[in-house]
Amino acid sequence: MRAMIFEGVGQPLHAVRMQMPEPGPGQLLLRVEACGICRTDLHLIDGEVKIARPPRVLGHQIVGTVIAGDDEGERRVGVPWLGWTCGECAYCRSERENLCPRARFTGCDIDGGMAEYALADARYCFVLPERYPSEQAAPLLCAGLIGYRALRMCGDARRLGLYGFGAAGHILAQVARSEGREVFAFTRSGDVAAQAFARELGAVWAGSSEAAPPMQLDAAIVFAPDGALVPTALRALAPGGTVVCGGIYMSDIPAFPYSLLWQERTVRSVANLTRRDGIEMLELAPTVPVVTKVSTYPLEQAGTALEDLRAGRFTGAGVIVP
Repeated sequence: MRAMIFEGVGQPLHAVRMQMPEPGPGQLLLRVEACGICRTDLHLIDGEVKIARPPRVLGHQIVGTVIAGDDEGERRVGVPWLGWTCGECAYCRSERENLCPRARFTGCDIDGGMAEYALADARYCFVLPERYPSEQAAPLLCAGLIGYRALRMCGDARRLGLYGFGAAGHILAQVARSEGREVFAFTRSGDVAAQAFARELGAVWAGSSEAAPPMQLDAAIVFAPDGALVPTALRALAPGGTVVCGGIYMSDIPAFPYSLLWQERTVRSVANLTRRDGIEMLELAPTVPVVTKVSTYPLEQAGTALEDLRAGRFTGAGVIVP
């Protein structure tokens, strides 16, 4: 089968021919229909998130058709970042498997979806809404799920700031608007395309992350991996507000005065996802309905797709179609 593999930090993805994988107990063999790309893929390539045993096939927003390892016949499923947990630890036994210390992650510890075929733990395969074509469904599996978990950590916040308006931001804005929240979108300075896109999706305000919003926010989610945005977001919060850090990696958060945290403001992180998050979000998406905007790339152009993501050359999400 064809695949794109990571061989080392700073090296470009490499096209190879690999042997077709065979499913073991509890595994499904999938014919990959689409695989979303994610800023986490860039963190892996850059060594900010470690791959312990390369070479590795990247890609953790997999939509595929089950072709072996299942008695139910061919069906379409989605595979997220969280790919395996022990099922035995205190976290797994309390519906917090996202914190399992032995967890394994798709496209990092387990070969992912930048290939024609992939293996997946059947426990972490989600039924996908029928209304979405595969390339439209792929971004829901990380951008959508992590955004959903981050939003739930904001409670009933009415004025919501989104710092970084890429794949996760454009999905979450639609969910937040459906719940009657006001969305304030913060982008890279001068990114008028992303700001216009945010307004199209119902944001009441869109501007540079360096700018102050026209009114205080009840909560903010920081998707961009820039730690300097945390004190920036705190400055925009009303008393009692929350800043949620929605990425797996972020540069160091600079020191800031206690006055920014005073009045019961909080800062917290989101780690991975639970299966409950996946089930709830994938049931919710078609009722909004969430519409994902995607730019598609053939498998052999996965490296180009990631560099386009890094440079902000598209709005919405990027998706690899083998």
